Amino acid sequence: MKVDVTQYARTRYAAKAYDMARKVPAPLIDQLRALLRLSPSSVNSQPWHFVVASTDAGKARIAKATHGMFAYNAPKILNASHVFVLCTRHTLTDAHVDAVIEQEVRDGRLPTPQDQKTRRDTLFTYIDMHRYTLRDPQAWMEKQTYIALGFLLLGAAELELDATPIEGFDNVVLDRELGLRERGFVSSALVPVGYHGADDFNTNIPKSRFAADVLFTEI
Repeated sequence: MKVDVTQYARTRYAAKAYDMARKVPAPLIDQLRALLRLSPSSVNSQPWHFVVASTDAGKARIAKATHGMFAYNAPKILNASHVFVLCTRHTLTDAHVDAVIEQEVRDGRLPTPQDQKTRRDTLFTYIDMHRYTLRDPQAWMEKQTYIALGFLLLGAAELELDATPIEGFDNVVLDRELGLRERGFVSSALVPVGYHGADDFNTNIPKSRFAADVLFTEI
């Protein structure tokens, strides 16, 4: 019997408090990591990197970015079982494009030198379009990271885990703390994952979305 995937979309929500005593088993975290790795991206550009914090020390480093106006997010990060940091490349370098193509060769997608040349030309057609015509390379790459974010959230729901997508953090502080810029990345989003706590006020609040007839136009 096929699973109705919408049941996970109906039941998932952004947890507002976590039970710090409950840890997510490693096999479930491995599944979430696999979902991120297998997420689709435009022309398979894969312009991302993922940092996973499972220790108190690691989560504390991430929580440094939740000072001032973002302080309300610190407990979610500190009390969750794990925290994922979704990072986006600052630029798609020639070296990264070469690495993508080399991996595709190893995976059997590009059996001939001509296939490899055509693939490289295709990649740079899109990269150059966003660099020089649309002038939005960073926004384009970050869109791909948010596709991965969607996979992570739905996957967590299917595994009966709570998760919280967070943009409320100081990315300058976090990028410095994790040494991301030196590696060519910037932080885009945080996702604490775990099990909600008894003080999670969002647990029983009804989900609110626009009706289908407002959101869809049939043509």
